[in-house]
Amino acid sequence: MSTAESSTQFFYTAAGADGSRKRGLRLARSQHALSESLREDGLLLLNARRLPSWTAGVSDLPIRDQVAFNTQLASLLNRGVPLIEALEVAGSVVTKRTHERVERIRSLVRAGSAFADACAQVGGFDEITVTVYRAAERTGDLADAARRLAQAAQRKQAIASKAGTLLIYPAIVVSISVLISIFVLTVAVPQIGEALADAGVELPWYTELVITLGIGLRENGFAALLIFGALLAVAIMARRILALGFFAVMRRVPAVRKLTTSIESARFFAVMGAMTRSGVPVGDALAVASGAVSHPELRQQLDDLRRRLVEGGLLRTLLERVEAFPLATRRLLIAAERSGDLDTAFDNLASDMAEDVDIRSARLLAMLEPLLIVAMFLVIGSLLLSILVPLLSLTGQAG
Repeated sequence: MSTAESSTQFFYTAAGADGSRKRGLRLARSQHALSESLREDGLLLLNARRLPSWTAGVSDLPIRDQVAFNTQLASLLNRGVPLIEALEVAGSVVTKRTHERVERIRSLVRAGSAFADACAQVGGFDEITVTVYRAAERTGDLADAARRLAQAAQRKQAIASKAGTLLIYPAIVVSISVLISIFVLTVAVPQIGEALADAGVELPWYTELVITLGIGLRENGFAALLIFGALLAVAIMARRILALGFFAVMRRVPAVRKLTTSIESARFFAVMGAMTRSGVPVGDALAVASGAVSHPELRQQLDDLRRRLVEGGLLRTLLERVEAFPLATRRLLIAAERSGDLDTAFDNLASDMAEDVDIRSARLLAMLEPLLIVAMFLVIGSLLLSILVPLLSLTGQAG
C-alpha cells in the first residue's frame, strides 16, 4: 500500500534551533508522533492542524527513483554498511521529493521502527515493495531483496518504455496529420474554392462540403479552439475511463492481445520472483502479485489459482487451469514446483517474457508504420482530391 492506514496529514508550524519558523505538510499517526518526527529533524512543534483524510494521498515513487534507491541500498548493505548509513547514501541519488521521504524513513528507523513499517508509514512504496522488505527483514537478507526489487523495477521501466514508444509513434503521426489537415482546410481549400467559384465551375457536393467546412473553421477559429479545449479537458478528466475502454478494444486485436499478455506476464513473474526469493509463501505472493496484473482474463485466473490453493489444491494441478499462460510456461512452472525451484523459474520467465515483449513490440511497430501512413494518406488525400477533381474538370473544359 502507498501509505499507512493510520497516517494523517498535518499542516504544521515549527521553530528551528536558530528561532526561525518553518511550515509544511507531514504525515503522522498522531500529533505526538508528528512532534517526535519534527524533533528528530531539529524542529520544535508550535502548532499543528489535522487536514481532511483525502489530503493524505501520497503518490508512488517514480520508477527511476525506485531503481536508483534499491540499487544503491542493495550495493551498500551487501558490503556491510549499516542500514542508517545506507539510507543516507541512497537518499542522495534520488529526486528531492523522494529524498525527503528517505530522510523521514531514516528518522523512523533510527527511532526503532522496522524498515518496512517505516516505508509503509511514510508512503510512496507499493504493497509489493513493503511486503518484500518485511519478509527480507525476517530472513535477514534485505540486501538481496533490494537487489531483486531494483531488477523488477528495471524490467518494469523497460516495458513501460516499449509501451510508450508504441503510443508515441502513432500520436506523432496523428498530430502531424491533424495539423496538415487543418492547414489544408483553412488556407488552401477556401482559396482554391473561391477561384473555382469565380471561374464558374460546377462543384461536386463533397467539394462544396469541404470548402464550407474550411471557411467555417477559418472564420470561427476562436470558437473552434474553445470547443477543442473543452473536449480536451473532458478527455483529461475522463482519461482513466477512456484508457480502460481503449485497452479493452485493443485487447481484441490479436497482435495487441498477445503483447499485453506478455507485458502482464513479465510484470507478474518479476514480482513473484522478488517475493518468493525473499521468503514470502507462494499463496501470499500470489495475493499481492495478482494485484499488479490489469489484464482481466489473466487476473481472474490468478485469483482463482490462489483461492483454490488456499482451499488445499495442489499448485501443479492448478497451474494447468491458468490458460492465459502459454502451455510451455505452465509446463515449466509445474516442473519447477516439483523440483522446489519456483523462485528461479519465476526469474527466468520474467526475463523470457521481457524478451518476448521486445520482439512483439518491434513486430507491432513494424505493422503500425504502413497502416498509419495509409491512414494519413486517406485523411489528407481525400481533402486534396476534393479540390483536384474540379481542377481537373476545369482543365479538361479548357482543353
